[in-house]
Amino acid sequence: MAIVGIGLDIAKSLFQVHGIHAHSKVVLKKSLSSLEMVTFFSKLRLCLIRLEAYAGADYWPRELCRQGHTVRLMTAQFVTPYCKNDANDTEAICKAVGRPNMRFVPVKRAKAQAILTLHRARDFLVSERIALSN
Repeated sequence: MAIVGIGLDIAKSLFQVHGIHAHSKVVLKKSLSSLEMVTFFSKLRLCLIRLEAYAGADYWPRELCRQGHTVRLMTAQFVTPYCKNDANDTEAICKAVGRPNMRFVPVKRAKAQAILTLHRARDFLVSERIALSN
């Protein structure tokens, strides 16, 4: 059976992949290193890839979109109720995306991410200056 959806957990050095076919049956459970990610997804038929959004989660969605895959980022607050433990996060991500009230986060471009980094650094410096003056 062809994989139509993938849940991807990128929070660690090893990425967990959970693939399902059209009837939501599990057809793939795999761990990949960052070097294996590009080759694995380039060989895979185009599908919907689901990820949990967090501060550093924008690089891989950009890479996967360049290969032609559809990528959906979900906020952690909507994925967490489905999570039991770290090993099942990818399965929870696959389940959560099908919920009717699920909200998705747009993938940030590299330039937007760099600007946000500068704003956070400035905010940090301002708070440090205020702390020193107090």
